[in-house]
Amino acid sequence: MAVADDLILVTGASGAVGGRLTDRLLAAGRRVRVAGRRPAALTERWPGVDAVTLDVLRADTIPEGVAGVRAAVYLVHSMEAGVGHEFHMRDAEGARTLARAAREAGVERIVYLSGLGDERGSLSEHLWSRQEVGRILAAEGPQVIELRAAMVIAADSASFRMLTDFIHRLPAMVLPKWADTPTQPISGDDVLAYLEAALDVASDEHHTIVEIGMPEVMTYRSMLERTSRRLGRSPVLIDVPVLTPKLSSYWAGLTTSVSPSLAQPLIEGLATPTVVRSELARELFPAIDPMGFDDAMERALAEG
Repeated sequence: MAVADDLILVTGASGAVGGRLTDRLLAAGRRVRVAGRRPAALTERWPGVDAVTLDVLRADTIPEGVAGVRAAVYLVHSMEAGVGHEFHMRDAEGARTLARAAREAGVERIVYLSGLGDERGSLSEHLWSRQEVGRILAAEGPQVIELRAAMVIAADSASFRMLTDFIHRLPAMVLPKWADTPTQPISGDDVLAYLEAALDVASDEHHTIVEIGMPEVMTYRSMLERTSRRLGRSPVLIDVPVLTPKLSSYWAGLTTSVSPSLAQPLIEGLATPTVVRSELARELFPAIDPMGFDDAMERALAEG
């Protein structure tokens, strides 16, 4: 499916995932257009790369971004809880506007990084919104490959930074019930590998949902324990029967470098079971062998 001169649009290129993906695609010799609200900053980071203004909530900025593009990577979503309960309406509006413009411009595929979790169960508000964006992109736009991932283990991941801050800064930690919720995190490098491969993978389906994660099913408690051992720390873990994700986010805001408004959706996601239930990732991407937690942690710590 891929052609060497195919133009790839990376939205949200100023973000952690978008920036690293752009570096990866350029290193592979791909033609890339980066898009965001501050194109001058993108040009400063990638001189000579086509950088355009694109705000999914401003329809007039989108046609230039999608013109001549074969595939687009959609990495736009609201994480800060402080934006208000209307965040999901803005996310939906942005996805709908981008998808329609992409379809009209002849874009063949959108690759979207979504959130892992069973839509038939009880999802957090942010996880539900991220999956709803995938449904909107597919309903309004071209073919969609939706990659659903849980916590990303990487130096520039807010979730991993919050975890290591807890370990470095607290001699003792209270662990609510959500700390024992099953989850399958994934290394940042593996996320990038899946995103790149999804640009070209053969698929006849209009909307393909691929659940991605490392081989191990873990909990936040087990991640804390294993990372603590690696860092030579031994914080006391105290179980508490009741501590809501919202209260936990205030505690995280006081004790880590992650703001309460960002910590809340991250913790709410950890309170939701996020495990891979499908083998489709292995079937579509047999060349990708996701690394385990210890290897992902070592790489993240080394990059930090």
